[in-house]
Amino acid sequence: MTVNNVVGCRIRLQRLYRHDSSSLFVVPLDHSVTDGPITRNGQLNRLIGQLAGNGVDAVVMHKGALRHVEVGWFRSLSLIVHLSASTRRAPDPDAKYLVSSVEEALRLGADAVSVHVNVGSTTEGQQIADLATVAEACDRWGVPLLAMLYPRGPQIADGRAPELVAHAAAIAADLGADLVKSALPASAAGIAAVTASCPVPVLAAGGAPSPGANDVMRHLADAMRAGAGGIAAGRLVFTAADPAVAARRVAALVHDRTAASGASATYSAPGGAR
Repeated sequence: MTVNNVVGCRIRLQRLYRHDSSSLFVVPLDHSVTDGPITRNGQLNRLIGQLAGNGVDAVVMHKGALRHVEVGWFRSLSLIVHLSASTRRAPDPDAKYLVSSVEEALRLGADAVSVHVNVGSTTEGQQIADLATVAEACDRWGVPLLAMLYPRGPQIADGRAPELVAHAAAIAADLGADLVKSALPASAAGIAAVTASCPVPVLAAGGAPSPGANDVMRHLADAMRAGAGGIAAGRLVFTAADPAVAARRVAALVHDRTAASGASATYSAPGGAR
């Protein structure tokens, strides 16, 4: 990577860390390709507006969704364009394939890109090759890469097992990711083992909020205390009765680590999908 590309990547990383330099709060909104609409009546723009100014550093979106969002929101939010996709209706839902490129993401104004890999899936080889290809393009253009790696496949009994999550994070870091997102182990000790072994920041995935949103919040608080570099929570936020309130609660864990000690307080149950 040339000096110019290194500088470009550093500048874009600085844009991602909008609220503090050590922790990142990302809200993934790429679920619509996998699961179907995430908002009622196509109110994606309204949802983005509820996230802006409430402690969210960045959102993850697919390229076409950007056409339906006011660009003004990105004065207070950074944009991560998601490059891979799949649907839960596919013969192999664990398969992922590239649907965009780093160059296209830059044309759209992205501050970073993200790629999803399911380690242990039947198409793991292609997914890892795609990650490496994207990482090379990110190096060429000076773009930060968020790698979403999950132990997930026919031989994976526990996708949160510390040794498997640590292996997934190592793959991401070794192939050039600047940030890693994964579903972290259930125990604080397991989380600490993963974060300590990974040379790049590890973001704790929020996952589905039901049946226990309080349990999810406690787990995320444990993750922050155990060394996670931030939180990437989508469904926990956008399915909440009030996404703005949900965003502020998660942001408190990320940007004020002392707030994590009070995370056992009751968290309001989410409403239906918005």
